[in-house]
Amino acid sequence: MASFKPTRIPSYPKFGEKVTQDTLYWRNYKTPVQIKEFGAITNIDFSPTSPYNYAVTASTRIQIYGPYSQEPVKSFTRFKDTAYSGTFRSDGQLLVAGSEDSLVQLFDVNGQVPLRQYSGHSKAVHVTDFTSDRYRILSGSDDYTCRLWDIPSSAEISCYNEHTDYIRCGTTSKLNPDLFITGSYDHTVRVFDGRTDKSIMNMDHGHPVESVLLFPSEGLLVSAGGRYVKVWDMLKWGQALVSLKNHHKTVTCLCMSSSGQRLLSGSLDRHVKVYSTTTYKVVHNFDYASSILSIALAPEDNTLVVGMTNGVLSIKQRKPEEKEALGSKQRRRRPSYRVFVKGKTYVPKQDDFLVSKPVRMHLQKYDKQLKSFQVSKALDTVLEPWIRVKKPEVTVAVMQELNRRGTLKNALAGRDERSLSTLLSFLIGNIVDSRFTPTLVIVAEMILDIYMRVMGQSPVVDKQILRLQELIEREIDYQQELVEVLGMLDTLFATMTTKKDASQQNRTANGLLEIGSGQDQVVGAT
Repeated sequence: MASFKPTRIPSYPKFGEKVTQDTLYWRNYKTPVQIKEFGAITNIDFSPTSPYNYAVTASTRIQIYGPYSQEPVKSFTRFKDTAYSGTFRSDGQLLVAGSEDSLVQLFDVNGQVPLRQYSGHSKAVHVTDFTSDRYRILSGSDDYTCRLWDIPSSAEISCYNEHTDYIRCGTTSKLNPDLFITGSYDHTVRVFDGRTDKSIMNMDHGHPVESVLLFPSEGLLVSAGGRYVKVWDMLKWGQALVSLKNHHKTVTCLCMSSSGQRLLSGSLDRHVKVYSTTTYKVVHNFDYASSILSIALAPEDNTLVVGMTNGVLSIKQRKPEEKEALGSKQRRRRPSYRVFVKGKTYVPKQDDFLVSKPVRMHLQKYDKQLKSFQVSKALDTVLEPWIRVKKPEVTVAVMQELNRRGTLKNALAGRDERSLSTLLSFLIGNIVDSRFTPTLVIVAEMILDIYMRVMGQSPVVDKQILRLQELIEREIDYQQELVEVLGMLDTLFATMTTKKDASQQNRTANGLLEIGSGQDQVVGAT
């Protein structure tokens, strides 16, 4: 006699987002630590040197936090008005910042009072940075000018007034000490050379520019403003390569991962998007409680720090990798009896007989009941709350097995009001699930055939049957509407296909690839 085969529970795909390597990588952070600052956090900058402290600019002060501490290790409060753009020098020893009172101040990281003050701007200074030679400072102001300052002498080296609106972002080249870039509310991004008296490259972003960022190779430039993040090819004289439109509100900040393969953008829509720098597709998304003004990543992506408009600083630390010693954690396996008798290198011969131990089968409760032909009890077992709620696929699999055996009708018959109500509740909750519909429709038909004669005796059961009927009718209407929409889309796609060749001929030679949150639009060079 053949042995009993347990009920096969099919494995259904789980609904939800696709789990990728990026998802696993960017989710590997601890629960964020939130610190309340004194005002909106306009800038975050990590020190390039160990232990990688980071400066947080908010309100009238700049506070330096350690990589693991939740308290500031240093504070600079010598600002008469709002401070902006606290930035470290490449050696981590000096810090420069602008302010609302039009001053540029230079601080020693280990001191308190400013080492130097640079005055010359007439309005608020929102942009400050060091050149790569460590001896000059870049500043950009609301007076439409950007200036270079000599650190030792506090003298102004050059002044550029080509922008026609506020300068709110800028960066310096890490490879060339004379190159720097500024972004303005006049919608332009300009590249300057400190050896000349005017800009050498100009790019039109199309919206007020909030942030600019250079790739590590500095062959590509990223600008953010409005809802767009755009990538420009510096080696092709500022040719636009990609336009990303994945945010719903203004993009305020940008940063790059340590490997240079992922680009992060923060926005007023409370989202941080992570892009692949090879495909420019969104590979991950972070959600926050308030609008985002600043973002920074520590070296090796160990810490993600985000500053928001409500003054909350969110700090996420990467979970440490668990490295277990094999000798201490794993119990040493002893050699089997066969190794002692035959030896480790023994190979079975042709005349040898293998005596195997019988494998004991462990059956679930419903399988034991099915094995003893207790079909009603088996159905009652899988209708228990902890199974029908958390594992509905088990309940449906047992119903399918009963139907295959031809005993489903017997299992459904002879039920009282309570058990029938439980069964109808399960049908109402799962019959429109496409994974279970084929089996549950058969169950519903059998229930109506069996209990049609006693309809009207229980108001609870009558109400559930009417609800089940309405649910099925509504689902049928949805299916009919979907078929109609599908026909409309087929007609629309057929029309678009016929016009595709004509539209390709009208494209300009200088193309732009635009990737949005909806359908992707690709415009290539012809």
